[in-house]
Order: sequence, then C-alpha cells, then structure tokens
Amino acid sequence: MSKISAWLNAARLRTLPLSISGILMGTALAGFYGQTDVLLFTLALLTTIGFQVTSNFANDYGDGVKGTDNEDRIGPKRALQSGLLSRKTLKNGIIVSVIIDLLLVIALLYVAFGTEYITYFMLFTGLGCLSVWAAIKYTVGKSAYGYKGLGDIFVFVFFGLLAVLGSFFLYTKFITLMAVLPAISIGALSTGVLNLNNLRDFESDKKANKNTLIVKMGFEKGKIYHLTLLLVAFISVLCFIVYNFENWHQFLPLLAFVPILVHLLKVIKVKKPVLLDPELKKLALSTFVLSLLFYFTFK
Repeated sequence: MSKISAWLNAARLRTLPLSISGILMGTALAGFYGQTDVLLFTLALLTTIGFQVTSNFANDYGDGVKGTDNEDRIGPKRALQSGLLSRKTLKNGIIVSVIIDLLLVIALLYVAFGTEYITYFMLFTGLGCLSVWAAIKYTVGKSAYGYKGLGDIFVFVFFGLLAVLGSFFLYTKFITLMAVLPAISIGALSTGVLNLNNLRDFESDKKANKNTLIVKMGFEKGKIYHLTLLLVAFISVLCFIVYNFENWHQFLPLLAFVPILVHLLKVIKVKKPVLLDPELKKLALSTFVLSLLFYFTFK
C-alpha cells in the first residue's frame, strides 16, 4: 500500500459525513434566521473535517500504543495496528494535523468576527483549542477520557451542542433556545454512533481494559441506552418542526428516521457484537441525511 493510501486509511474518510452534520444543521438554522455566508460555510466545513481527521489519527495512535487495537478487534484494520504507518510517523502526522486545524480556526474566526468582535474571537479560539485537545485526548495518554467511559459526553457536547450552536453563532452572533433542539438531535445521534462502535467492540474493549460506558453497563443495557439516544434525537427534531410549523414539507427531515428505525430494530435483536459492524455506516449516513434534509428544508 502506498503512503497516500496509508494516510487515507488513518484519516478514515468514511467518518467525515457524520462530522459535518453539525455544521450543516447549524448553517441551516442560521439560514432559517436569515443569515448566510458561503465563505464562512466553506471554512466551517474544512475546520470540522480537520478536527475529525486529527481525532482519527489520534485514535489510531492511542489505541495502537495501548494495544487496544489487536487481533480481537472487529472492523477495519487501523494504520498503526497493521503496520501501514509507524508510531513516529503517525505522531508527526498528528502534529501537522493540529497545526492545520489551528490555522483553519483562525481563518474561520477572522471571517466570522473580524476585529469587530474581539471577545467572541478570543472565546471561540479557546473553544477551537479545546476541540483539538478533545480530539487527541480521547485515546492518547494515561488520562485518555475514552478509557474512562466519558467519550459519550464529549461526543454529545462537541459533535452536537458545540458544532450546531457554535456554527449557528458564527453566522448570527446570537443563540436561541429553539436552536438547542436540533443540536440535541445531532448530539444524540453522534453519541449513538459512538455507542454502536462501543457495542461492537464490547468484548475486545473489556479484554483491553478500555472502560467505555458499554463495558461499565453491559451489552444488553447498552442497547437500551442506544434506543434512548435515538428516541431523544427524534423527539428533539419533531419538537422543533412542530413549534415552527408553517407547511407540511417541513416534516421532510423526519424521513431520515425511517432507516434509523430499521437500524434500531436490528440492534435490538442482535446477540453477537460482531453483527453490529455494518450498522455503524447506516446510522452515520442517516444522521448525515437528516442534516441534509434539514438544511434544504429550513435554510
């Protein structure tokens, strides 16, 4: 395999649609309130993609170093685990990725705030640095929060609340209580994707002492938790649509929950974690479809 292919493997391009769902949702909300900006939208997409790639590099590195990625792991082979990239090379890739992230953050915030809103600029610079930290510390280091069952909280906050409300604020310079509902929905679905990953890796994570929330609560309770996340996501979007109802086409985003329902029925019936691997893509793409339908409906 070529070096380019190895880096693409580590970048896990299949995770990118989920990562930009929050930006699409936040941009749609901004459009709903009459604010649009193509350059800002482009930079926001590039920035969140940068964060996701950094997170994927760091996750590959952290799990590889700790030995969590081994022969027991289900799913695609990781770059460090399979020897496609060395530890030093991947670590250097993380550093370069972080530098690119910070440059994108500065460019994004300059377009959004300029020099007029210096307080907002500084606040979001801090949030950008915090996002980079969260991307790396999920699996890297002795205090990696992903090994302490805290990954779900961070995903909900960064993929949901911060991605949706943060991008919304970049356009509007304000936040409404109603905008929190779509943010909760994207956060719950993104957490659902992580939970599904943890359900799939339940046995290998338990052996490797990676104490995810699923390892702590157990496989069957984890499926109930999964049901709760998807239900919260549905109710949040439905409440937003009903409250802002003007015509029936606004219910179009709910179509994304049809494949999510099919997915949920499959998860409930599954007894072997290995059978959940195909469901990851289904839920991630359904979340992306939800954000797209919401974008074209409300922007």
